[in-house]
Amino acid sequence: MRILLWHGYLLAGTGSNIYTQSLARAWARARHEVVVFSQEPHPERFDLAGAEVVRPQLPDRVLPVFVVDRYEGLQPRLLQELSAAERERYVEANADAVRQRLPADVVFANHVLLGGPVGLASGARFAVKAHGSELEYSIRGNPELQEWGRDALAAAHATFVGSGHIRSVLEDVVGHVDRVHEVPPGVDVDEFRPESRDEALQALLVELRSDPPNPGNRNERLPDEGNADRLERHFSSEEPTVLYFGKLLFNKGVHVLFEAMRAVDARLVVVGFGDYRAELEALAPPGTLFTGALEHRHLAHLLPLVDAVVVPSIFPEAFGMVAAEAAAAETPPLVARHSGLAEVAEGLESAYPPEHRGLASFESGDAAGLAAKLSALLALPAGEQKALGVAARKAAIQRWSWDTVAERLLQPFN
Repeated sequence: MRILLWHGYLLAGTGSNIYTQSLARAWARARHEVVVFSQEPHPERFDLAGAEVVRPQLPDRVLPVFVVDRYEGLQPRLLQELSAAERERYVEANADAVRQRLPADVVFANHVLLGGPVGLASGARFAVKAHGSELEYSIRGNPELQEWGRDALAAAHATFVGSGHIRSVLEDVVGHVDRVHEVPPGVDVDEFRPESRDEALQALLVELRSDPPNPGNRNERLPDEGNADRLERHFSSEEPTVLYFGKLLFNKGVHVLFEAMRAVDARLVVVGFGDYRAELEALAPPGTLFTGALEHRHLAHLLPLVDAVVVPSIFPEAFGMVAAEAAAAETPPLVARHSGLAEVAEGLESAYPPEHRGLASFESGDAAGLAAKLSALLALPAGEQKALGVAARKAAIQRWSWDTVAERLLQPFN
């Protein structure tokens, strides 16, 4: 098939960015002809298995976003704050770029807005992947955007959601939608895999020492300076270590994890960037190690070095990608039980032995409950903890591998 994959943002850093990168690679490896549309300034840094990359030129360099962040050479502005004329210019510029690459079997557009309108304006058969961020942060409560999204989805050949939670959110925000297919996001089970401690540490240090300079950690999207030395010292001893990786935003619930960790006999590593970092550094338990942003090439080797990954989000999540990645690396994840995260927990529980199923999740916002479950997880005998990791990887392979996900996404078009 010839697939035009539209994504208005980057190819790394957040869930929908990584989703797009991974999906492009999986389809290209399956011998589909793939063209990726994004605002990634450095696509050569990513393995897209030969997919073509197009960067549409944006009118006045304005990029509609759901959460204000920094984008090289662009002016991010909240979608709901743009005028109708500004939104229409953005859609037409992107749709024109797509039309120049037609014909195609399908235009696969990320985000209800503005992916739906771009797909519709392309004039081709199109599908839309709802990621949740646009629904919760921009469309909910905005009648004009709700109507626009509903009209675009009514014309789509298929709408994809990553979980039952996002299906219900979609209906709640824009109204009834026909032709909705539930397909979870994927994880690269070849990249995220178990490694021995020595192998993982040496590979991690190689990656860290190849990082570009970041004087004074001024670029939040780059790893912190000195990570190699600090992490080498950290893992020179084998004390239990807990990992959080993701955006450093209040909604991600990292402060709940910090409260829990004060009652847990373990160290904590925090990976990510975001506008809440300074506050979190002030709240962090003594000895917490912040690394700044890390990429998959780092995380694939960091995960096998830690004993547990916590996903403490207090805001609805479309899915729990970080939990799936941890599971693939045989590192047991412990997730807040709500929204799409609850479905990840259920997947893990289906593979766990009955006596340990309670260690897949905790009640959202319950720091004491998290501390109790995390302590119980870390206290498991080495053999039982290893068996739990093996079970987690089994769930990841069976439910969330990219090969499986990529194939399922094309079924409505065969």
